[in-house]
Amino acid sequence: MTTLLFPSLHFFKQTSPFFYNRFTLRSHTLIFSAAHHHQIPDTRSRLSGNQPNCGVARSSRMDSSELSPEFKSSLYPEIQPYASGFLKVSNIHTLYWEQSGNPEGYPVVFLHGGPGGGTSPNNRRFFDPEFYRIVLFDQRGAGKSTPHACVEENTTWDLVDDIEKIRKHLEIAEWQVFGGSWGSTLSLVYSQSHPDKVTGIILRGIFMLRKKELDWFYQGGAAAVYPDAYESFRDVIPENERDDFLTAYHKRLNSKDIAMQYKAARAWTTWELMTTYLIQNKEHIEKGEDDDFSLAFARIENHFFVNKGFFPSDSYLLDNIEKIRHIKTIIVQGRYDMCCPMMSAWDLHKAWPESELKIVADAGHSANEPGITAELVAANEKFKHSLRK
Repeated sequence: MTTLLFPSLHFFKQTSPFFYNRFTLRSHTLIFSAAHHHQIPDTRSRLSGNQPNCGVARSSRMDSSELSPEFKSSLYPEIQPYASGFLKVSNIHTLYWEQSGNPEGYPVVFLHGGPGGGTSPNNRRFFDPEFYRIVLFDQRGAGKSTPHACVEENTTWDLVDDIEKIRKHLEIAEWQVFGGSWGSTLSLVYSQSHPDKVTGIILRGIFMLRKKELDWFYQGGAAAVYPDAYESFRDVIPENERDDFLTAYHKRLNSKDIAMQYKAARAWTTWELMTTYLIQNKEHIEKGEDDDFSLAFARIENHFFVNKGFFPSDSYLLDNIEKIRHIKTIIVQGRYDMCCPMMSAWDLHKAWPESELKIVADAGHSANEPGITAELVAANEKFKHSLRK
């Protein structure tokens, strides 16, 4: 099932007062949730689509017509964690984790982007804190996890193992998985590795770390739309190295020259931040000037990208869809996503028609854009409603 989401009033108001005064279009989208095995009735069959046939063909896809306009679509108020701590996951790495919301609620794990982006308090606000047990953690080298910006013993498979270590540490039997951008990559590979621990999946801004996706963003595709922003990224690298920006930046982000590390990190990070929103967000772009954030973000991202996600093949995630085909999954994609172009969401949905693809017509990449934010919250409410039936 594919749903096309028409532009929101907010978009028309920002871009064209003429159309804003003449149209009243809204966009509606999707989301997720999970059941705690110990505290609440087992809803796994509803989430995964494994319901009895009873002689009638059933679909595991959500019907977008079920999304009623009365569902809440604004972020929940800010909340504080009720528990937090650090978990040592290797001889080198210690991860920050936190829980917020309802200690007896439906567990959901939030997988942040980047890699290297870390979590933020705003991530908690997509979920009803009275209904969800919300788990956030900073992946290796990111956010509050230590050591900062470290790429040693930091691979996709290490992160998959870390998610399991956190689940066991928090004594959660199974949970809902939510991830956007790199978080969608990690959500897919974790779910394919541990499908018995996943009750449902929500993905945003699909990124499968294929060569054509990396080439699009770093070798000139997105530069056709943002040539002004791309110049600053490009000009850090001498002309004779520009045939492979990933390798050229890898050399500088891991240089013994600290000043060069920071210069490369700022350029790498700012390029991405300038292309994240459909309408550029100045405050968001200014994060690229934070050297601590930029170094972790750029070095860890580049480390994973140079190593092709540590996947054995370019199509690894698509090749393993069969392992999670039965799990209820919703894909949210901004039509004008420059970082993770819609071709990837489309390829994933074509390989996985049981998933539900929602296309937000007036959005780019960020989950904080008005259209995507509103639809994620509204869909979360829809999912909660289905679990309470």
